[in-house]
Amino acid sequence: MAGNEDGLKMLVVEEGKATLDALCDSLTHIGIRSPLVAQTAKEALDTFSRERPDIILLDTVLPDTEGFEVARQIRALEGGENWAAIIFLSGTPGDEDVELGIEAGGDDYLKKPVSEVVLKAKVRAMRRLVGMQRALMDIGRQLNIANKELQRLAITDGLTGIANRRMFDEMLSREWRRCARMQKPLSLVMVDIDHFSQYNEKFGRQSGDACLRSVAEQVARSASRPGDLAARYDGEEFALILGETDMNGAKWVASHICEHVADLKLENPASPSQFLTVSCGVSTVVPGEKMSLETLLKSSEHALHLAKEQGRDQVLSVDFGQTG
Repeated sequence: MAGNEDGLKMLVVEEGKATLDALCDSLTHIGIRSPLVAQTAKEALDTFSRERPDIILLDTVLPDTEGFEVARQIRALEGGENWAAIIFLSGTPGDEDVELGIEAGGDDYLKKPVSEVVLKAKVRAMRRLVGMQRALMDIGRQLNIANKELQRLAITDGLTGIANRRMFDEMLSREWRRCARMQKPLSLVMVDIDHFSQYNEKFGRQSGDACLRSVAEQVARSASRPGDLAARYDGEEFALILGETDMNGAKWVASHICEHVADLKLENPASPSQFLTVSCGVSTVVPGEKMSLETLLKSSEHALHLAKEQGRDQVLSVDFGQTG
């Protein structure tokens, strides 16, 4: 209903010009301004697709097809959304016609010539239905948004905003299978903040949390491709999954993580450089029958342990000689 206060649109589909004009006049009398009009099935479907009316008065007999078929096509066009109330118009609506109309997707019937009093009552009832449908759709949209947010929270680390351990485990398993099918190398970079416990002791918990967020941002910055994943692995440890990446590529990424963290210039007296640094362990394998996902994890953790044991602020790697 173009121009109506409640924002509803109404479409009148009627073959006869005199009946169409009479219906529009009656609608005007009951407060429905500027209804949309159509005299053929094609016009009705074109108007519906373009305007998406909320209430449709639909003649059962049209020059190019039956109104029942128009109703069926309208329901198909809706796709389960933006439901429109359909009231059939018929000169002789028998029981069989009513049954056909309901099966075709109609909601009610009006006998022609249409009584203005009855028309007003029917439109009022359909308005209520449309209002309830809109409210349900709004609730559905809100639930959908809430569900998506819950899904996001379930795979996101609350402190740093990057992927959590659950998402890391799922993604690593997925990438392992994908790289196994393609026989491509899969690399894993483990990152640990050097002397983080001393940093926390000196600057306090809030500064420690801010430090974790800053390092997470630099790790995530290095996950530049759609298939890469940066995650908080455990405490001050982070992990970066790099599918289809050989050892040289993974070491290059790890080195840049070290450089980006050093560029933050976060003071840490416990570090030889007096600034915050990280250590990285890198491992690369081509997934196959002789290799397991656990091998990749343990080897990257071992490489990280060696990097910290041998002085920190560096990148060490474990290469199985299968990356080509």
